[in-house]
Formats: sequence, structure tokens, C-alpha cells
Amino acid sequence: MRPDAPHPRPASTQKAANPLFDVKADLLRGTVSSPKKSRPSARFANLPLRVLSYNIHKGVGGRDRQYSLDRILDVIRGEQPDMVCLQEVDQNVKRSNFDDQPTAIAGAIEAVDSLYQLNVPKREGGYGNLIATRFPVVSKHHLSLRKGRRKNRGAQIVVVRTPRGRFRVVNIHLGLAEKERIWQIEHLLSHRLFLEADDLPTLVIGDTNDWRNNLEDGPFLAAGFRKLTRPPSRYRSFPAFLPMAGLDKAFVRDVPEAKARVVRTRLSREASDHLPIVVELG
Repeated sequence: MRPDAPHPRPASTQKAANPLFDVKADLLRGTVSSPKKSRPSARFANLPLRVLSYNIHKGVGGRDRQYSLDRILDVIRGEQPDMVCLQEVDQNVKRSNFDDQPTAIAGAIEAVDSLYQLNVPKREGGYGNLIATRFPVVSKHHLSLRKGRRKNRGAQIVVVRTPRGRFRVVNIHLGLAEKERIWQIEHLLSHRLFLEADDLPTLVIGDTNDWRNNLEDGPFLAAGFRKLTRPPSRYRSFPAFLPMAGLDKAFVRDVPEAKARVVRTRLSREASDHLPIVVELG
């Protein structure tokens, strides 16, 4: 961030009740005991956990084309997520006032851990994916999903320690071509960095650019995942001001209780060109 750039506004102190706030401090102190070993789907069914996925379009509104990070932060705060998986997050770029968006967003949800994946460099900055979480990250990996000379895309793979136990989350932003997207998911699901925690309950979420909804019955089905954001007609997220396509999707495995919804508010329709989706676990 430039020396004269405005500092990120602090997160609001007003927040909705969330049972995970009460256990976070105990978890960090180590006073929450580890769950007994059992099947992942059996042990991962207690406290609620909320994950938000959002292509924030660098903070630029999809209709008014105006930059406002405050709008993005207000949309995120309004959902009180325990974890955010974001795409197209700027850092040190002129169009977004050289703001340090990853730091501002992590602060907005009071994250204890975050990681930023720069996918598309722009001079001394660029944009990419961001995961920020209220729970400690046990392991983390960045995986390039670039195919040939196409625009670089990426996946973030994290394992977080929650009161439910360890939980794997994968944040993805896929390409514009259908064959490219199929290759990207097959590459991800077969990669050694993905397979090293393959016994854990898993959520794969993000902007898939899957206009034709072909990923569900292809590589995800073969790997045992089920799609939460179905039918597509109920999960239209793009363009935000008049949604016609469900590009933002969520897939789970070994997670017995989960549901998804699209955040449709006046502010979310203005803040970006995508609407956020929220996954509630438990």
C-alpha cells in the first residue's frame, strides 16, 4: 500500500450472534479437546459453520463501475462468515487506490489466519484469490490451474482446525473455456497437494465460470462430490444486478448437513458483478 493510501476501515463492532465466537478463544488456548477418531461424516456434524464465496471484481461495481471497497466489506460483514473464499481480490493496484484488500477483508471478519494467492500480476501488485478464516490454518497450499498460455487461474487448499475437527476448504477460480475448466478440476482433484488430506470433510467453492453446468456430472461426480448449488435456476449469481447464470458453485464430500444460498440484497447487487454465495454447515 502507498504511504498516502487510506488505511482499511476497522470492522464494525456490531455483529450477529454466532456460537463459534464463544469457542474460538478456547480453541486457540487449546482448551477444546480434539474429537475422537471416527468417520469424517460422523464427527463433522455439530456446531454450525458458515463459509462465504464471493468474486468481488476488485471492488468495482458491476453496473456503476465505481470502486468501493466499503461496499464489499459491508456485504461480507452482513453475512457474518467464519471463513471467506474470495476471487479477484486486488493488492497494490492503481484502479483500487493501491488498497491492501486482503488485509482489509481479513480484518473485517476478525480472521486469525489468511492467505493470498496472486494470480494475475499488475506492475507491483495484481489480483488473485483470498482465504480468510476465524480458525487456525493447519496446512495450506497454492496450486496453479493455468493451462497452456491461457490466463493464470488458481486454487487455494487449506485445512482449518474447528470445534468440529479438521476441515478442508478449496477456493477456486476457473477459466472461461469448457475444456479448460474440465482439465483444471481434474488436475486439482488428482494433484498430490489435494490428495494429502483426502480423508477430511471437504468443501470446494468459488467462481467456476461453468455456464453450462457440466462440472457436476463430470470430474466432481467421479470423485464422490455432491453439488450444493442445485438446481442452477435457484443459484443464479451473475451478473449481480440481473442474475442469469449460476457461475458460483459449491461441492461437498463427507459433509452430511450442508445447504447453500445466494446473497440477494440491494447492496450485493451493486458492490460487484457477482453475487456472493453462502454455505451453512450443520
